[in-house]
Amino acid sequence: MRIYETMFIIKPDIAEEEREKLANGVVEFLKEKLNAQIDNVDRWGIRKTAYPLKKYNEADYTVVYFRADGEKLNELEMYFKVRPEFLRWQTFRRFDLEKKERKAAKKEETVENTEKVEE
Repeated sequence: MRIYETMFIIKPDIAEEEREKLANGVVEFLKEKLNAQIDNVDRWGIRKTAYPLKKYNEADYTVVYFRADGEKLNELEMYFKVRPEFLRWQTFRRFDLEKKERKAAKKEETVENTEKVEE
């Protein structure tokens, strides 16, 4: 499984409970449809945007880190496209986190091999 990060921005004029439901809906979609393993959900809340997005100067930001197979990522794209509450979204693969994880696993394997040799 590969590590991905997706950030999505929700319209600020929606009630807080509804924005929370939308964010949780994305997480549930990832789990159910993409069989993703969620590593972290980071709700930033309402923040000022760098530039106006569809006449909004503020928006609700959420970042989700997850592990999934890349074949079904287009389903996530469609999920965002059909819901007008989402102003923007971006999903990308985190090669840096994958590399860090491989390095840690390799180091752990080396330690295990060293322990076996010492016995």
